[in-house]
Amino acid sequence: EAGWAQAREEAEAARRELREVVRPLREPGYREALRRKAERARKRRLRLQRRKQEAKAAREEEAARAAEREAKIDQWRAKCIQEVEEKNRERELKAAADSVLSEVRKKQADTKRMVDILRALEKLRKLRKEAAGRKGVCPPPSADEAFENQVESLKTLLKNRTELYEAEERALRVMLEGEQEEERKREMEKKQKKEREKLLQQKLEIDSKLFGDPDEFPLAHLLQPFREYYLQAEHSVAALIQIRHEWDQYLVPADHPEGSCIPPGWVLPSLPTNDTWATAVR
Repeated sequence: EAGWAQAREEAEAARRELREVVRPLREPGYREALRRKAERARKRRLRLQRRKQEAKAAREEEAARAAEREAKIDQWRAKCIQEVEEKNRERELKAAADSVLSEVRKKQADTKRMVDILRALEKLRKLRKEAAGRKGVCPPPSADEAFENQVESLKTLLKNRTELYEAEERALRVMLEGEQEEERKREMEKKQKKEREKLLQQKLEIDSKLFGDPDEFPLAHLLQPFREYYLQAEHSVAALIQIRHEWDQYLVPADHPEGSCIPPGWVLPSLPTNDTWATAVR
């Protein structure tokens, strides 16, 4: 009986505890409050998950932008290094060519000086021969012949050297002119490339104003049909001919009172004149 009474008390205590646990379930509106609490918890979990996803997407986007910036910086750095290396090579080549040209000119000056010395020797021998003739001393003909042969040999050698140095100078000048022409051509290509990039950027800006940013709007955007319609001439020759035919029907002189000539490019929309229009544009 003592064991039975103890078991009964424990059972009664458990029953009371269960009644306390179950009692809120029997109250009116408890299940609705529990459902709202569970819904709030679910929304909170979804919100936290969405924030985590947004934060992850933001980190990935920032990493992509940072990688793009790094790539642009590396590209710009490589371009600068390449330009510096090209300028250094051109400077070294020009310096080497100038050095060789200076050496050739020095050789030409030495050759000219040798020619002047040879002429002075001929003049000096002539004066000495005349002075010796006035004194009654005449050199043998073999001496005159040997001197003339030696002088002619030296003249031939100096003439050959002069022609060789002149040919070297012409070749160096042609090389320098070729390098200068290449440099002018590269500068012209860089200028044309900048002009093309500028025109392309202007075209992208105009297209963005007319049809929206292509990176911002997906292909399924509501502006895509209009974009395809207005740009169909860029992808179809038949559409280009048809559009041009329709435009040609309205060709009029510039001074015509009832019309105007076709504009050379896109007609950009004017700025909004009121807040309602601005809201619609945005």
